[in-house]
Amino acid sequence: MPFSSQRKWIVAPLGVGALGLLIYAGSPQSGAQRTGEDARAQVSPVFTPAHRGVLDAIRDFFNRQPVPVQPIAFTHKVHLANGMQCTDCHTTVETGPVAGIPSVELCMTCHQTIAADKLEIKKIAAYQARGEDIPWQRVYAYSPTVHVKFNHAPHIRAGVDCAHCHGNMTQQTVAVRAVDLNMGYCVSCHRQKKASLDCITCHF
Repeated sequence: MPFSSQRKWIVAPLGVGALGLLIYAGSPQSGAQRTGEDARAQVSPVFTPAHRGVLDAIRDFFNRQPVPVQPIAFTHKVHLANGMQCTDCHTTVETGPVAGIPSVELCMTCHQTIAADKLEIKKIAAYQARGEDIPWQRVYAYSPTVHVKFNHAPHIRAGVDCAHCHGNMTQQTVAVRAVDLNMGYCVSCHRQKKASLDCITCHF
């Protein structure tokens, strides 16, 4: 049954309001502010709601994540152009579920001498001098509510190129979310490669 004029006047403002919340939820500034709020928030040891508020629920539903801000302007393009491989830094990608993020010690294995006078390298050296690891921020992540487990190792063994999920890293400086790794994308790839489509392959 078509909407009456009265119903349209009620639904339209709600739609505009929801769109406004979505735009706000997707802005990097709101994500940065939310991180600070989360750090100060008290979490009950007994009960935790799925989302901290309406904005978090909207972000989660539309897969809107704040843009990660990295502490070091690591340039993938330069490292790959100099003959390095993904596995040189992401050392556990072939053996387990997590690709692994390079430690400050691993970075300084090369940069004790290579480009040691560059500003970003000096930042890495300062982390090492303080005995701190570099607080890299995740670029790709699944919402806890989707209950997805992703294992890198079997994908590498199946010959799936890193670029298929992460984009062409030879053209990226600081890593960005170049591919929308939603369920449709993953299922399409599994169909093409005749991989399992059983729900429990990815969901737990």
